[in-house]
Amino acid sequence: MLRKLLIVAVLALATACSSGGGGPELPAGPDVMKKAVDAMKTVKSASFSIATEGKPDVPLKKADGRLTAEGDADGTITLEALGNLLEVTFAVVGDTVHFKGATGGFQKMTRQQLAQIYDPSVILEPTKGVAQLLASGTDPKVEAVENGSYRVATTFPANVVGQIVPGVTQGVNGKIWIDQASSRLTKASLPLQGGTVTVSFSDYDAPVTIKPPAE
Repeated sequence: MLRKLLIVAVLALATACSSGGGGPELPAGPDVMKKAVDAMKTVKSASFSIATEGKPDVPLKKADGRLTAEGDADGTITLEALGNLLEVTFAVVGDTVHFKGATGGFQKMTRQQLAQIYDPSVILEPTKGVAQLLASGTDPKVEAVENGSYRVATTFPANVVGQIVPGVTQGVNGKIWIDQASSRLTKASLPLQGGTVTVSFSDYDAPVTIKPPAE
């Protein structure tokens, strides 16, 4: 009799674990992405960070800065040129870009000239930046919840990724993290040939005023 009771108890426990132990059902990937696209279109400002691991075949190696929805931005960018790393401090105010290298003072160029190299201010631009990146993702699948964000696997086309990470020439099977509460992007991991580029965001809608540097 005792043996039968033990068998029944084990079977009941196994059934309970298999039916109720998986936690809440994850939402559909397309629904999460659509909400994220809509949320990113309303962002007024943000801080961003771009970092590389390994040796991905792109000229942009690192970037940190602040952005506004109007297109102003400031921060630092590290680019690889002719085998050397060049760190540039920049401030984009209106149509004027103020920049300087490791030595010397600030110089100026136009926003159009900057766009030929890399224009970080497009990151919050709805038709070129993060909102467009999320809208272009195909076959998104929510894999898990991590630190309050949905981890989503999806594929991005090269031309859209290239607006944020210049030099990308192939589609990217990436992972993104979407905040559960706000539906805003917190991080994107983009595996490329030779390494990975990680783009992170924080301080959404914090007060930001971008000013030209003192001459």
